[in-house]
Amino acid sequence: MSAATSPLAAVPFVHWFRQCTPYIHAHRGRTFVITFGGEALDDPRLPALVHDIALLHGLGIRLVLVHGARPQIERRLADRGTRLRYVGGLRITDDLALACVKDAAGSARVELEALLSMGLANSPMAGVRIPVASGNFVTARPIGVLDGVDYMHTGKVRRIDRDALTAALNAGAVALMPPIGYSPTGEVFNLAAADVARAAALSLGADKLIFLVEGDGITGADAEPASSLLAADVEALLTAEPPPPEELAQALRAGADACHSGIRRVHLIPRGRDGALLQELFTRDGAGTLISDRPFEELRPARIDDIPGIRVLLEPLEQAGVLVPRPREDLEPMIDRFSVTERDGTVISCAALFTWPDQGIGELACVAVHPDYRARGRGDKLLARMEALARERSLTRLFVLTTQTAHWFRERGFEQAAVDALPPERRAAYNAERNSKVYVKDLRQDP
Repeated sequence: MSAATSPLAAVPFVHWFRQCTPYIHAHRGRTFVITFGGEALDDPRLPALVHDIALLHGLGIRLVLVHGARPQIERRLADRGTRLRYVGGLRITDDLALACVKDAAGSARVELEALLSMGLANSPMAGVRIPVASGNFVTARPIGVLDGVDYMHTGKVRRIDRDALTAALNAGAVALMPPIGYSPTGEVFNLAAADVARAAALSLGADKLIFLVEGDGITGADAEPASSLLAADVEALLTAEPPPPEELAQALRAGADACHSGIRRVHLIPRGRDGALLQELFTRDGAGTLISDRPFEELRPARIDDIPGIRVLLEPLEQAGVLVPRPREDLEPMIDRFSVTERDGTVISCAALFTWPDQGIGELACVAVHPDYRARGRGDKLLARMEALARERSLTRLFVLTTQTAHWFRERGFEQAAVDALPPERRAAYNAERNSKVYVKDLRQDP
């Protein structure tokens, strides 16, 4: 037996496959609009990206692909001794530039259709047949003259032929949309791919709008992609110094507008990271930045439908003897005492607060954080939340009973106390056989 086929080698794959299964179910039948720049067409790794897109199609996801063509257009113009002109961040498309736009868009379409038509044996496309639909899905109008500048054949999306696009998707095709639009009078306009993607997503009521961006995208202090961004915060990024690259800025503007207009999930994913598209869609932490109108990760009061997720967190700790078992029927009447952290629909931490207001004391119980997030500060955020709730209720002391996590609480200001420090009702229910240690924190100190 080879190492690759041994049971131990299969364990990580099986674990990953089981973890991504909820996302497979959630995405089936959904509509995703995916857009990428012309840089992807020049990249020798383009076939790998197309293979991943084919995999999404095979999993039952309805796909609209919107591609850019700027590098290809610029090369064609350079061959003719000219280049694209920009004024105020907008490109001017004259007759020569428009001819290059048509040529580049046509070549890109043929290349993408060819890659989506591959069916070579011993390749990710083996046995795959993906129909591709392209056409005059976009009606456009000219930008016109702004501040005395005639932008000529540069246009804006006027409307999307939703019926034709939906019919293509219903037929099982991948819809391919170049950055070109047409007018009722037969004119052709050069469009921004980000605007075409945004308009298509809004017209279809897409479940996701996905930008495969160049570079690292939106990064945090650790230079890693920021996991989430509120649409309301996009403007601050656009006006920051230094400003983001123009292609990224277009994606941010289009993404924020899509969120404000009803698209629930917009993703910015670094295109250059192999497999980033799949990682973003089928793992909890993803590989890029999620833009949404509401927080991707939220610390909030618990609801009845959170009980299964809370039980998933508590059961391993109960089995290890860290926590006292609390079956579902015990949790239901006390669910209003719980707070949870929800990340992309999954409960990743929880805690409960029981109070004795007349004595100014509360108990912190059922503290649990998903193993994948214990080193990322969620426990501290959860504790800060529970302490804030206790102070709001005019409590002056907070206690915990613990058998195995004493040091964690001691490092956060809790001090050991005798069982006599407990409220009489709680002291009467104290289980001497567990021999839990009592730790108390004075909430009158500055938080």
